[in-house]
Amino acid sequence: MNKSKPTSYPKDKIKILLLENISDVSVEEFKEAGYTNIKKLTAALEEKELIQEIKDVHLLGIRSKTQITEKVLSRGNKLLGIGCYCIGVNQVNMNSATENGIAVFNAPHANTRSVAELVIGLSIMLIRKITDKNKAAHNGIWQKDAKGSYELRGKTLGIVGYGNIGSQVSVMAEALGMDVIYYDVESKLPHGNAKQVRSLKDLLKRSNIVSLHIPSEASTRNLINEDTLIYMKRGSILINYSRGDVVDLGALKKSLQSGQLAGVAIDVFPEEPEKNGAKFTSVLQNLPNVILTPHIGGSTEEAQLNIGLDVTSKLLNYLERGSSTGSHSVPQLNLSLQAKTHRILHIHRNVPGVLGEINSKLYSHGINILAQYLKTNDEIGYVVLDVDTSLSKEALALLKEVKSTIKVRMLY
Repeated sequence: MNKSKPTSYPKDKIKILLLENISDVSVEEFKEAGYTNIKKLTAALEEKELIQEIKDVHLLGIRSKTQITEKVLSRGNKLLGIGCYCIGVNQVNMNSATENGIAVFNAPHANTRSVAELVIGLSIMLIRKITDKNKAAHNGIWQKDAKGSYELRGKTLGIVGYGNIGSQVSVMAEALGMDVIYYDVESKLPHGNAKQVRSLKDLLKRSNIVSLHIPSEASTRNLINEDTLIYMKRGSILINYSRGDVVDLGALKKSLQSGQLAGVAIDVFPEEPEKNGAKFTSVLQNLPNVILTPHIGGSTEEAQLNIGLDVTSKLLNYLERGSSTGSHSVPQLNLSLQAKTHRILHIHRNVPGVLGEINSKLYSHGINILAQYLKTNDEIGYVVLDVDTSLSKEALALLKEVKSTIKVRMLY
């Protein structure tokens, strides 16, 4: 970002709050763009603490632990944007963020490689039963045995959810000589020689290893349960590095104990500790050939760097250009800068007649609109206007009077 980019506000007055030890590259990017009023905290904040901290904050950065509730958003009187420095946005009350005209961004692709590599590594570890042999060696037992250990080559990997991560796992698995099938609720173009199957049941019956890459929603909660596990091949492996509530862990334990499954790797859990060092319990603890990791699928230095760059760039583009590309709340517009104009951003409830009222008010006061952009979703509309510089203050005042207005700000 260019420090000399015109804005209608002193950059040192823009307050930025970053929680959960977000990568320092984000701080560097904000400073490079000329913003210095940055507060970085290493931990998440509870609702009560966040309500106190968020006052007068313009941009908020979080990861997965901080919960942005309706009450928190109602106290963010100056809040323009929230950056979720992770894959999902489910920790934010999206209805409230939308109603308040607060843009919410995330980094859905930045840690794709980190997760995909780990899934392949886990597949090798589990199919070779390395975890059990490692434990035996640490306990002083020499367990040199090929029984129950296999190669990945020639085995079938079933991928549930063929999105950014699932498709990359697919490519890497084929490079190791695996056959890949995948199930997705939408028709997806395959990478390489992967083949889409029509049902989850079909995938489970045919796969030696099943890897889940699906979101948490009503249709996926406990998708892998007692009824679906019975279709998996005896001696097969399940990997869940997606969301904690898509697998019934109690049913999974029974499948492991019965020998239906030969191995499991789980990174995400229905309930997770709030901080490092906290006590963690799971019904899967101390079972053979089970790998449990503390939600670190995308936790690599490279991923955190990429996430920091991605989300910070989106926040700066929204702050300085009004570009909402990648937003989950404010309708997405990608805007270029217009010379010799002042830009005004107007967010309003999506009801009939707002754009007409905007244009009517400006026309009646002789204010020429040099460029205008509009995008709506079910809840709100987002209008960007480039107007004559000599009349921009008058235009701003008029736009604040428009019915159904949520937020108006002069960008530059």
